[in-house]
Amino acid sequence: MWRYVKEAFFVRVPVAALGDLPVNVMVVAGFGILGLANPGFWLLGIAVEAAVLSGLAFNRRFQRLVDGRALLTPDTDVARARQSLIDSLPAPSKQRLTALGTKCTRVLTLYQAARADGVVLEGNREALRNLEWVYLKLLVAETHLRNNVSGEDERQLRQRIGALEADLQKQPESQSLRDSKSSTLEILKKRLALWRRREQSVDEICSDLVRIEAQVDLLVENAALEGRPQATDVEIELATELVGGTLFGDAESMVKNVDEAYARDVAPPLKN
Repeated sequence: MWRYVKEAFFVRVPVAALGDLPVNVMVVAGFGILGLANPGFWLLGIAVEAAVLSGLAFNRRFQRLVDGRALLTPDTDVARARQSLIDSLPAPSKQRLTALGTKCTRVLTLYQAARADGVVLEGNREALRNLEWVYLKLLVAETHLRNNVSGEDERQLRQRIGALEADLQKQPESQSLRDSKSSTLEILKKRLALWRRREQSVDEICSDLVRIEAQVDLLVENAALEGRPQATDVEIELATELVGGTLFGDAESMVKNVDEAYARDVAPPLKN
């Protein structure tokens, strides 16, 4: 609890032309100076700060924001895991992620310029961070699916299946040869079914990536137009099933660790 009290005391509030200021520190300093002339101000300052700090420190939303900042500081295992996932992406995917992050930063910059309430600003920061995490998971899944395929495409598999089916129609052949060809045919059919499932998954991922990009574009436009910033609602129900973790290949354990950290210490991530 002391951690939350400390964060509440040093909380910063955006002030036009001055940037983010530690308001509580400045208020305490002000009461301290006034108390030199009249000690009654010291008692008043203690009462005011006790009310403010307890109100923030015991607020569950504020606690989640504090936990979220602690979770994703540069020296944490979670941050390193995220960076490892980013490093594993091909250059075009990294560029897409960077572009999305730039737009999310733009949203927060616009809200800050509009003097958004500190809690609203931090809530939006958390929501956008979660959105970027879902976007990163989609990129990791897409990379895994595109990289782990054989050299044959659907057309080639169909051709091989057709050739084997034609061979099996011919007579005579030894039973052992027919059994071997029949087994190969079944394997090829399973491979074709897997290919179709993979292509469907890739299509769903691509659609979800575009949907998130469009959502962030909308947030940028809304932030530019809104006179009074509100809490950002970025909950999206994706077409891609990410919960099971089966789309991430070798990165599955890293993705799972970050997901568990979010579920434990940060507000629940988006639906997926």
